[in-house]
Amino acid sequence: MRLKTSLLKEPKHILFFLNYIKHKELVSCVGWTTADELYSCSDDHQIMRWNLLTSETTRVVKLPDDTYPIDLHWLPRSIGGKKQAHAESFVLTSSDGKFHLISKLGRVEKSVEAHCGAVLAGRWNSDGTALATVGEDGQVKIWSKSGMLRSTLAQQGTPVYSVAWGPDSEKVLYTSGKQLIIKPLQPNVKVLQWNAHDGLILKTDWNSVNDLILSAGEDCKYKVWDSYGHLLYSSQPHEYPITSIAWSGDGGLFAVGSFHTLRLCDKSGWSYALEKPNTGSIFNIAWSVDGTQLAGACGNGHVIFAHVVEQRWEWKNFEITLIKRRTMQVHNVINDAVDLLEFRDRVIKASLNYGHLVVSTSLQCYVFSTNNWNTPLIFDLKEGTVTLILQAERHFLLVDGGGLYLYSYEGRLLSSPKFPGMRTDILNTQTVSLSNDTLAVKDKADEKVIYIFDAVSGKPLGDGKPLTHKTDIVEIALDQKGLTNERKIAFIDKNRDLYITSVKRFGKEQKIVKIGTMVQTLAWNDTSNLLCGIQDARFTVWYYPNTVYVDKDLLAKTLYEKDASDFSKNPQIVHFVGNQITIRKADGSLIHLNISPYPVILHEYVSSSKWEDAVRLCRFVKDPTMWACLAAMAVANKDMATAEIAYAAIGEIDKVQYINSIKDLPSKESRMAHILLFSGNTQEAETLLLQAGLIYQAIQVNIDLYNWNRALELAVKHKTHVDTVLAYRQKFLEDFGKKETNKRFLECAEGVSIPWN
Repeated sequence: MRLKTSLLKEPKHILFFLNYIKHKELVSCVGWTTADELYSCSDDHQIMRWNLLTSETTRVVKLPDDTYPIDLHWLPRSIGGKKQAHAESFVLTSSDGKFHLISKLGRVEKSVEAHCGAVLAGRWNSDGTALATVGEDGQVKIWSKSGMLRSTLAQQGTPVYSVAWGPDSEKVLYTSGKQLIIKPLQPNVKVLQWNAHDGLILKTDWNSVNDLILSAGEDCKYKVWDSYGHLLYSSQPHEYPITSIAWSGDGGLFAVGSFHTLRLCDKSGWSYALEKPNTGSIFNIAWSVDGTQLAGACGNGHVIFAHVVEQRWEWKNFEITLIKRRTMQVHNVINDAVDLLEFRDRVIKASLNYGHLVVSTSLQCYVFSTNNWNTPLIFDLKEGTVTLILQAERHFLLVDGGGLYLYSYEGRLLSSPKFPGMRTDILNTQTVSLSNDTLAVKDKADEKVIYIFDAVSGKPLGDGKPLTHKTDIVEIALDQKGLTNERKIAFIDKNRDLYITSVKRFGKEQKIVKIGTMVQTLAWNDTSNLLCGIQDARFTVWYYPNTVYVDKDLLAKTLYEKDASDFSKNPQIVHFVGNQITIRKADGSLIHLNISPYPVILHEYVSSSKWEDAVRLCRFVKDPTMWACLAAMAVANKDMATAEIAYAAIGEIDKVQYINSIKDLPSKESRMAHILLFSGNTQEAETLLLQAGLIYQAIQVNIDLYNWNRALELAVKHKTHVDTVLAYRQKFLEDFGKKETNKRFLECAEGVSIPWN
């Protein structure tokens, strides 16, 4: 990936002296109204409009000679839940202590005396209902949309150079000398501040999608932080101070500006491309609405434009590159065949997976099959700017500012799920997951909640209630294969613990089980339900995560582990396709790992009920991990004959004996109940026995598990075997030299003779 930059031969922002001497004035700020229209402000007191479609530049308004603009920010397009086609007004801060609310046509609607000294930055919150300004006087102020002062949030002893809103618009990030400070709008809430740079911090930005913070300073470094103030990345010192930094809208990229320098970086900090344009210092960077291009305000009077090109997508033997804004190149690495895909409009987003390439342009969506690149399926988009594409084997998801849309690969709209307070503008691959039958979305309003939908109907799954965890959730992922009623979701919470649970629940207590700790990143396999993750400096593959519901003691034996210390800090799993895992290190380099192909083959045999082939495979491989997986799979599928062979192979003799005892049980219901007991599903086993009329066995199950109260409750309710329960209880107490203290048992024991021989 790289930037394709363009500069005019002569700058548009110039001052004429005595009608013939030209002087280039620095451009202080830029801002996009649409993906093809930009406004720029300069020390020449002019606001210019740039139309990228017609290459025309026109003057919008000439400001008074004593007004020197410093910062510009357009009112967000989403206001009060209503989406506008383009921004209609912007705030302009200036050196005279004022900020100005200016319409798109250049009319100054209002000028407000805001600070003593220059107003150094102004930013609208995400829905355009509040404005934050900072100035040379060290004050941070919050204003209403109409320019009325709401509060003075902070008073610093030094000038505040930059400000940014938190993703929920309830916190404000600002600079104070070498420190960064996050202050909530609510009073009496803890303020977070930390030393961020060795020099003055000039710029900061906070992305609402990935919740990460950028900072840039006079120490010639840029840094990436999480919202708790933990350092994720620090650049090497540059030659000159970093004068501008800005996130792209979707949080996948950011741009860095310095003297004669423009750099494109990944969200984790490493650099994709470095350009050295003749611009002077770049004082301000703004990304277009669709994230395909950016503009920079230059110290020599120029406005620099840069398009993101040469993005790459890989899947199996196909490599696709965006070589121009409207052209993609497809390379089949097996036969070296090359195809060119031409589009009418510029490409905004693309995804390659499951044998299909899905491309969204500014107006349309194209669906290509990897078997035929010549005849794509094309349909018009409701909303122009797609922010996310997710694929499953049978369908794909488009996310835009208007909602979530699930389409089949034939272009048919399947559903458009919704939930209260849904904000689609902040969704990313960590907060949304898609499988063949299920869509999971993490709630932003309450980060402990995951909404789960049927992919085809768009309705909530199970009993309609969302999945709720005890701690904030960071990342979610649905498994990709298997039956709908066995669908599992894995998620990492903010403590970095990995949990797994079933997505389908009907009034039952949700069983969320922890299977990993200190997990940084995770991914499900595309063809089998294998799960991989990096936990505590170890790369781990859970060959059969469902083991935790079948035989928890067996889980540790179904893992593959490898030392991950050479992956460096904060590695991310990119793909888990077939038996190959692709991991991106913190420096941007890719590592390809191969795991054994046998677990995937074992999954295929089991899903086809080829138990004899599965046993034969395990005997051939002679790996205890494979036998452990087969044992868990066999119990999950109620094939106790195979389970007996597998448990015997790994030396679990006690479980072999228990399975043998199950075989000798007289009724089918009894055998099924004891298989459920084997898996730890006590409640389901008891329910099954009661439905079959096997009251005594249900009571005996609770006695064996020392569930004395439940055993007595069943005996009294069904008026049978009360004396049996009392006898077992009495024997139990005698063995431990205890006396009965349970009132219920004392009441029932009155008048009941207990013949215990």
